[in-house]
Formats: sequence, C-alpha cells, structure tokens
Amino acid sequence: MAGRRKARVEDVHELALAMPHVTVYPGSTENPVYQVGGKSFVFFRNPRPDAVDPQTGERYADVIVFWVGSEEDKMALVQDESSPFFTTPHFNGHLSVLLRGSRVGELSRDELAEVVQDAWLARASKRRAADWLRDHAPADQDADSR
Repeated sequence: MAGRRKARVEDVHELALAMPHVTVYPGSTENPVYQVGGKSFVFFRNPRPDAVDPQTGERYADVIVFWVGSEEDKMALVQDESSPFFTTPHFNGHLSVLLRGSRVGELSRDELAEVVQDAWLARASKRRAADWLRDHAPADQDADSR
C-alpha cells in the first residue's frame, strides 16, 4: 500500500540511502549528494539561474537532480508536458533530469523508487549494477532464468 501513496521529498532520501554502497556528501548549503562509487546519482541542487519560476523569475530552491541511463531515458521523462520532470539548456548533453520537490507528490512512491533505482543503476559500476539487478529480479523473471 505504501508504494501507491503519493511520493514525498523524504522518500527521495530514504530510497537513495536504501541502495547499496551509497555515500552521502553535504553539498553546498548542506544539500545532500548521494553517490555510488564516487559518482553522484541523486542530489539536491542549490537555486540556479537556469531553473526559475516563469512568472516571478525567482530561482527554484527545491530542484532535485536524478541521473538517467541514456538520452532516450531522459527524453521519455521530460517530453510529456504533464510530467513533473524537466530539464534546462544547462543540462543539454547531461544524462540527468530535474524534478522540483514541490512536484514529487505527482509521482507515487513506487514511481519515485524506480527513478531513484534507475539513477543508481546509471552510475554504479557494471558489477554492482549486475549484482543488484540479479538480486532484485521479479519472481517470474527469476523462474524463467532457471
């Protein structure tokens, strides 16, 4: 039941910390940066001039960055205008998407978990990713591989 509820910003932290081999570094202004093998996979961004409210010009103070596995994955998340994910020209060519903390609730906890897990998989070593995928294969897929 918890997976179908609306996601919260606290879930980002919980889900990122639940992935193996994660270290947390305080970013500037104490915004946490979640890393695997020294590579960031989720971080809370400081207000920047490339992500602003279109009506007020005020910088968004609640932007969360998630790595993605490919440009196709990125486009799948940001092309739908109803999606809470977005990007900015600053992130052109960068395999990540942005999400405002104020819009996290547009996702279910399960959907957010998938985004965090995919971010981790995009940055983890091949061995760590393969181990995690093996250990988290759906039961029907696991039976098919026997």
